[in-house]
Amino acid sequence: MFNLYLQLGFEHLLDLAAYDHLLFVIALTVVYQLSEWKKLLVLVTAFTIGHSITLALAVLDIIQFPKEVIEWLIPVTILLTAIYNLITNNNISKLNVKYIAALFFGLIHGMGFSSFLKSALMPGEEHLLVWQLLAFNLGIEVGQLLIVGVVLLANFIVLNIFKLKKRNWIILVNTVVMILCIWIMSGLLE
Repeated sequence: MFNLYLQLGFEHLLDLAAYDHLLFVIALTVVYQLSEWKKLLVLVTAFTIGHSITLALAVLDIIQFPKEVIEWLIPVTILLTAIYNLITNNNISKLNVKYIAALFFGLIHGMGFSSFLKSALMPGEEHLLVWQLLAFNLGIEVGQLLIVGVVLLANFIVLNIFKLKKRNWIILVNTVVMILCIWIMSGLLE
């Protein structure tokens, strides 16, 4: 049972049909290089803490928010992250702002994850809920780390092999992320 929910969390994060979570991790990661892995680890951990809290609270029905609101807020968090990346110089920006934002945005994403997990829970297995929740969350983390690794590799290739300027790469990726977010939001508003 543990492996099933681990796989569900992993697949949910990497699901191209639900690419909003992918976009957020890409926007969060694209401004970093491998040499900055410690800063990125703290940032991703802040996001993880946020989404783990609300994932657990929402699955346990301690908190509830309308699904439509959360589905709209998730692309807003991605859009704000991309805009922040475009208007700041990552080397001189205050990292504390990024950590607080990642934690807060994680709270929103966790509620989104909880909608999926609640729909995947099997009736009569309430006694396994803590294990299912833990496994699903760990699956999300493994998927998240995979995306971070892929983005860091892409950054290395683009910046060191193709010699694109870092600022131009950040502008390109975040512009694409913003366009996709606006598209997601416009679809949700219909």
